[in-house]
Amino acid sequence: MARARRNKSYRLTELHDRRSRVLPFNAEVTEAEVDNPLALDSDEKIMAMRSIRNDPLGRLHSHRQIDEAQYRGGRAYQNDWERAERGPQAMDPTRKYVDGTRSREPLTERQRQAVLRLNRVERELGTDGAALVHDVLVLGLTMDQIGQRRAVRTQRWNDYFARRFRECLDRLALVYGFATDVSARHR
Repeated sequence: MARARRNKSYRLTELHDRRSRVLPFNAEVTEAEVDNPLALDSDEKIMAMRSIRNDPLGRLHSHRQIDEAQYRGGRAYQNDWERAERGPQAMDPTRKYVDGTRSREPLTERQRQAVLRLNRVERELGTDGAALVHDVLVLGLTMDQIGQRRAVRTQRWNDYFARRFRECLDRLALVYGFATDVSARHR
């Protein structure tokens, strides 16, 4: 009689690479380290692919043109803008239908705090800086598109807008507490 074969263990002995191998032809992705949603420890990180096609801040960070504090300051600005925005909203079918008009929902404390931070950011950046940051971080415009909107289309203006945007990101990092003022330390 033949001897029974021993089955292999079903333990996972090696890690599996779950990254996509096939991407669309117009995909622009980069690797990013994110929190592992399936981890038992809260500190565990995994590498994930992040799309940077419509994300100018993510593109600058992945190409090492801005540092981590500038990146986090820009993300904090985007987060505050999304929280404070009270644009068009979908109808809530769970609410009572009365006459078709909707009353405005009251402002939450988080929205109020976001508006206060955005007002402080606008004071810190000035009118031109706030408009530039809004164009890039909220509208997702490139430096070429910003130049076209302002009727200046030379490379020198594009370089100026890029340099000014990085200065605004430095200021955002200071306002949101991701960086410290170097000039105050030297005084």
